[in-house]
Amino acid sequence: MQGAVRKLTRIISHRQVVGFRSYCTDKVVVDIGQPTSASHPQLLKDGDLTPGISTEEYILRRKKLLDLLPEKSLAIIAAAPVKMMTDVVPYTFRQDADYLYITGCQQPGGVAVLGHDCGLCMFMPEAKPNDVIWQGQIAGVDAALDAFKADKAYPMKKLQEILPDMIRGSSKLFHNVETATPAYMELEAFKTLAYCNNVRDLTVYTHQLRWIKSPAELKLMKESASIACQALLLTMLHSKTYPFEGMLAAKVEYECKIRGAQRMGFNPVVGGGPNGSVIHYSRNDQRIKHGDLVLMDVGCELHGYASDLTRTWPPCGSFSSAQEELYALILETNKHCVELCKPGASIRHIHNHSVEMLQKGLKELGILRDVGSSSYHKLNPTSIGHYLGMDIHDCSMVSNDCPLKPGVVITIEPGVYIPSSFNVPERYRGIGIRIEDEVLITETGYEVLTASIPKEVKHIESLLNNFCHGMGAMDSQNN
Repeated sequence: MQGAVRKLTRIISHRQVVGFRSYCTDKVVVDIGQPTSASHPQLLKDGDLTPGISTEEYILRRKKLLDLLPEKSLAIIAAAPVKMMTDVVPYTFRQDADYLYITGCQQPGGVAVLGHDCGLCMFMPEAKPNDVIWQGQIAGVDAALDAFKADKAYPMKKLQEILPDMIRGSSKLFHNVETATPAYMELEAFKTLAYCNNVRDLTVYTHQLRWIKSPAELKLMKESASIACQALLLTMLHSKTYPFEGMLAAKVEYECKIRGAQRMGFNPVVGGGPNGSVIHYSRNDQRIKHGDLVLMDVGCELHGYASDLTRTWPPCGSFSSAQEELYALILETNKHCVELCKPGASIRHIHNHSVEMLQKGLKELGILRDVGSSSYHKLNPTSIGHYLGMDIHDCSMVSNDCPLKPGVVITIEPGVYIPSSFNVPERYRGIGIRIEDEVLITETGYEVLTASIPKEVKHIESLLNNFCHGMGAMDSQNN
């Protein structure tokens, strides 16, 4: 009798559950370890795999990559590894751009394989109960098939069983050298192809695809640039009251993140006075002396797409005559080089023009005795710019000699960096100036994505002297 009652109870309970699910209109939200349109409707709309990028676009990227790959070849792309700050504390994870570009997966631990016969095959990590407690859910095989739309998916423990046969059926192998992992490199099938010199770097193809941005990518890049411009503008206003490198670095990061950026693109360069002549200065621990310039190179990442811009200004509110002379040369070079940006030009072509302008200008100011390259490159060893996209220095496999095309984004960043000990007229010593803009190549020319941030001397001085009164008091009230 008791057994019959228990059986009837189970049937009733089952019917209640089925009935509830049949009439429930709420969606069951499944956590796959990253935002989805169901879990984060404020970030993704229906059809998006990552914010702003649709599932269809990811599928099209895979098709384009397959079109570039030779017949009977296979591409292997591993996710970025987790990097540890200490033994149990990881750094904030950042996905490898190629893996993200092809899969849409923002998590570590996976290996993606792309081939003409297998399509997209994803090997996914398996979450252990203890890992879920400490780190939360992760995407597994089901997410690979349902969310990332892989053609095949297996747990990582199956990789050594399944991948060797896929490799042996290929005559050539391409992989992402930057994230290469022993999980597949130690397979005998991989070693055999490598021994025969039939293993190549996949970035030759992925960078070619990533170089020209889609409309959806450009929308994200424009939003990323807008966030960085707003953040830097507020930081410029902040600098008159708080002329400290560390405070300005904190301010710009705060302003970027409250506007939606997930992270900074790099540690902000905040070089006051002579520190501005250190190109990748990162200490940000000095007070900016009254009358000195501060050079700030900043950028943020918005849903996988980076921004990068630089402005140089005097927090005190006015340029000295020597500072203004040098600044005018850099600004003139910046404007001229931006105007050269158009389809058919190249970064190398624009760079050569910048070198000619800066050499001539520095000689006229008495800073260079001649226009020899060795003397000039001590004051500016950098290129006029670089490609920009999912990485700050994007698509490094694409040559700077490659003719620019619509949809490519580059930076234009002329500068001069004069150490305090350099043998030039004393008034110019210890000055570093850079003016960097993001430029989108369009069908008819260019569009400056960072045009909203001032760079004219009169505009900067007006901003600092007329619009930042009371900033300190307002900040105090808000804190």
